[in-house]
Amino acid sequence: MVKKIISIVGARPQFIKLAPLCQELRKQKSRFRHVIVHTGQHYDYNMSKIFFDQLGIPDPQYHLDVGSGSHGQQTGTMLEKIENVLQKEKPDWVMVYGDTNSTLAGALAATKLHMPLAHVEAGLRSYNRVMPEEINRVLTDHCSDVLFCPTRNAVNNLKKEGISNGRARKVVNVGDVMYDSLLLSLQVAKKQSRVLAELQLTPKQYFLATIHRAENTDNDENLTGILQALTELSREAMLVLPIHPRTKKILERSAKLKSLAHSLKIIPAVGYFDMLLLEKNAKLILTDSGGMQKEAYFLSTPCVTLRNETEWIETVQSGLNILGSIQPRRIIQSAKAILKKNIAIRRNRTLLGRGQTGQAIVSFLINH
Repeated sequence: MVKKIISIVGARPQFIKLAPLCQELRKQKSRFRHVIVHTGQHYDYNMSKIFFDQLGIPDPQYHLDVGSGSHGQQTGTMLEKIENVLQKEKPDWVMVYGDTNSTLAGALAATKLHMPLAHVEAGLRSYNRVMPEEINRVLTDHCSDVLFCPTRNAVNNLKKEGISNGRARKVVNVGDVMYDSLLLSLQVAKKQSRVLAELQLTPKQYFLATIHRAENTDNDENLTGILQALTELSREAMLVLPIHPRTKKILERSAKLKSLAHSLKIIPAVGYFDMLLLEKNAKLILTDSGGMQKEAYFLSTPCVTLRNETEWIETVQSGLNILGSIQPRRIIQSAKAILKKNIAIRRNRTLLGRGQTGQAIVSFLINH
């Protein structure tokens, strides 16, 4: 009997997580039919279609074209449209990824229809309920029948909330699926990407930054403080800022913020291959992205996280990541501290998995 799996995705990090699953499910095409639903949460080409093109993900069978909006509006619209798809397709499994509004909408739709739900990247916690992503994670985990965790810490976080392996639920530590994607993509990126030459960048002679989380972009004080720190650091090395569409709109609306960022090398959002090479060759990464914290760790590039907490505590424990907060002085101090470390920091190559997470997930679906 062929099992039907529906993957619900809608944002850049989810496309990256989806790629290894697509590859493994293709190998098992006699066992599975894979249906991809794209909510349209990210719709700009450089935030969406380019990842399907570069990572070899098949075109979605459904594109819901939800677009932007408030959290409630966006999630509600997705919920209605996803429910219609699920009722039509009647899948054996619904798969959701990460912590976006698309994740939560997919989880709620599947749960309301009593369809088996699996959450890829379950168990992560920042313990900051101000973050919409934290709400999405917690609610999705409590809806899920199978929770695919990336780390031992994630498994322990679920245990604290009463979610553990048993008859009704399965909690499985499979490793981080984004490491699979990075391994798949890095060699191709080295052959195909010309981003360093196009931007006239010398390896290990520039800093790389990203800002996209709502608590930073939508708060003038937070965004001002981060930009002040980046401007100060740009005096020591060129600072490259691939700009998220949300951040771009905010800068364009504020003459003060736009002026503050004038010394930064602001470029449009780039594809995954280009971003990997920018991260690999950066002297330092400064970011509020959970995905980039991990990619910095995988690539052994020092990282300062532009937040007060992180769900990827393992990267901080490794010494390759420092919580720099959103205060200019703290960010600058953190950057200088991690750059001054004299000892070579070695990452634990198995801490976040061995690059076989997609295979582990598909094996579980075959056997259960």
